[in-house]
Amino acid sequence: MGYSIAEELANRGAIVELVSGPTSLSVSSPNIIKTNVVSAEEMYNSCIKKFPKCDIAVMSAAVADYTPEKVENSKIKKKTTDFSLKLKPTKDILAQLGNQKNDDQILIGFALETDSEINNAKKKLKNKNLDFIVLNSLKDKGAGFKHKTNKISIIDKKGNTSNFNLKDKSQVAIDIVDKIAELAK
Repeated sequence: MGYSIAEELANRGAIVELVSGPTSLSVSSPNIIKTNVVSAEEMYNSCIKKFPKCDIAVMSAAVADYTPEKVENSKIKKKTTDFSLKLKPTKDILAQLGNQKNDDQILIGFALETDSEINNAKKKLKNKNLDFIVLNSLKDKGAGFKHKTNKISIIDKKGNTSNFNLKDKSQVAIDIVDKIAELAK
């Protein structure tokens, strides 16, 4: 979804800074400057560094909520006993950007929810100081990850919700960028 949004913004003339984790996807527009990252920590650092110069930030990444507390340099060999992996909370990129956001910036977040979708998305919208949030539901067939299609709802700061039908992600990107254009007027 993030690549489709980047392409649509670039098609409308924006210079886009795309921070991306490992993927086979590529960009075609010369208006897109891509920064590759491998870890959630690298994504956090890159986004924090780039954000002060951004007019608009669209945070569509599904960064893990937890990270291994200790990263091994080599393979952990199988043992005959149980194995436990200790996790720590991953730094919340979107919350940090919401704290840093100034009045001239637009910040958009995404929520992938499985329960109480609208209520949880509204909480995230408020708690992270977003201008609007794009809600994906894992309950919608053909939406979200591993599909070329998506079905979203957009919830703005005033509590208005716009629901969209299932469509190709490039068409969903148009809906999202149209909403950004409304805010940027």
